Amino acid sequence: MSEWEVVGVLVALLGLIAAIAGPLIKLNTSITTLTVTLKDLNDDIDDLTVKNTKSHQRLWDHNEEQDKKLNDHEMRLTIVEKEVNHE
Repeated sequence: MSEWEVVGVLVALLGLIAAIAGPLIKLNTSITTLTVTLKDLNDDIDDLTVKNTKSHQRLWDHNEEQDKKLNDHEMRLTIVEKEVNHE
């Protein structure tokens, strides 16, 4: 094997390595970016879940308060109707 053949083989190997390394580096960068994005998205979903739970709790508390007021109003109306019917 002559010196030029060795140089040719080395150049071919370097070309092959470059052809494989370039896409691998891009793939690694894409995977890293997607991992960070997915982590941020997961954190955002966790925050929304907590806020959603608190919001639902406030709605249920308000609903219970309204039920108590409505029940009290119904009782008062019942008392007034009995008074009017007895007169």
